Amino acid sequence: MDNDSTDRIVSGLRKWIATAPPGAQLPSNRALVAEYAASPVTVAKAMRTLRGLGLVESRTGVGTFVRAVRTDRLPDYGWQTAALRSPHARIPALSTPLRSVAPDVIALHSGYPVGDLLPERLVRSALTRAARGEAAVNPAPAPGRPDLQAWFAQELAETFGGGVTAPTAREVIVLPGSQSGLSSIFRALVGFGQPMLIESPSYWGAILAAAQCGVRLVPVPSGPHGPEPEELSRAFAETGARVFYAQPNFANPTGAQWHPDLAAQILEVVRSHGAFLIEDDWAHDFGIDSTARPVAASDDAGHVIYLRSLTKSVSPSIRVAAMVVRGPARDRLLADRGAESMYVSGLLQAAALDVVTQPAWRTHLRGLRQQLRVRRDLLIAAVAEHAPGARLEQVPRGGLHLWLRLPDATNLQRLVRDCEAESVLVAAGNEWFPAEPSGPYLRLNFCGPDPQRFAEGARIIGRALAGQLG
Repeated sequence: MDNDSTDRIVSGLRKWIATAPPGAQLPSNRALVAEYAASPVTVAKAMRTLRGLGLVESRTGVGTFVRAVRTDRLPDYGWQTAALRSPHARIPALSTPLRSVAPDVIALHSGYPVGDLLPERLVRSALTRAARGEAAVNPAPAPGRPDLQAWFAQELAETFGGGVTAPTAREVIVLPGSQSGLSSIFRALVGFGQPMLIESPSYWGAILAAAQCGVRLVPVPSGPHGPEPEELSRAFAETGARVFYAQPNFANPTGAQWHPDLAAQILEVVRSHGAFLIEDDWAHDFGIDSTARPVAASDDAGHVIYLRSLTKSVSPSIRVAAMVVRGPARDRLLADRGAESMYVSGLLQAAALDVVTQPAWRTHLRGLRQQLRVRRDLLIAAVAEHAPGARLEQVPRGGLHLWLRLPDATNLQRLVRDCEAESVLVAAGNEWFPAEPSGPYLRLNFCGPDPQRFAEGARIIGRALAGQLG
């Protein structure tokens, strides 16, 4: 509630500042307390935020004023053009799912669950306990805390069938979020300028990380049920690639889940080409009508490198993930992690382990499944009623998003701008394609705030779409 009040004050004052002349005095803190019905502490926090943004300046004993823009001398950064030279890949300044928004915006663009869907009480208690322990002052082992390694190994081992050797704790490397794990894999196992196969469409963060590492992406078409084994085998043969990145369970953005028979065929293709499958099990905890079935549970020969993250399901502030990797590839990846970050915060590892080993964690996951089902179905119904031109090719059985196909004549960038002009943020599907998009798509999340406004958001999307198509 305090953060909401702070955001409300900051938003209101930013609008006031935008129309005020430089040097204009802001209302006193006492006046702001009365105007916004907020505490003095909240008002003071809002003023610190505005000062941090460079919008205001305080004069001791006098008050706070709109900061004047100094134009006497502009800094010259031209020398950096020659020093930096051209980047080897064009990296977007900020991907759409990472954009922050004002409190009154209908946010359908993000990929993180709102706080209502997180185990907030467990997280706060776990952080308090971790802060009192040794993890608060001591470095963690480079591969991760042994007890957390063991938990990740056991979680995967529980899905293994007979005749397959389950992973050990030693084969687990704890990460500061799965995104850093992807970067390590692309650097250490693929290499600059080398080809890597990737589902198309696929996770924008993997596409971004590969571009940053100079990896040459080779798209493999992937529909509502996953990629075709024949297409994958042909891509391996034609490119000489030795790595395939995929999300077999509740893929971002399509929501697709591989059937067990398809997973077995894909794994056989990977094995036959002496390659790696990078299995990104990002939505393991977000099953709705199905449960995640890791492909890694059928492999003990080191072909599958398995990624599992707790960042989205525990808390975005606890960036803890892990990869399960066997054989010499483990040593190569551990060396890269040492060079990249040395080790993951022991405090965050302790807190994450505390949360997922509490009996209430399983209770939370059961409740989360039902909450996601209600939100998903609510957004599907809203889109069907108010934006019938946006077609849902498959109801996702898990995950956090809907993947909507739009008519071919849609100007996607204009649609996004028109929606934003009416305070609805949506994500254009282009960011999820490693090459040219196969058509205009929107990705909408159903895990954000204010599900009661889904119908309003869908109505605005439908109106913007109808305005283009007549």
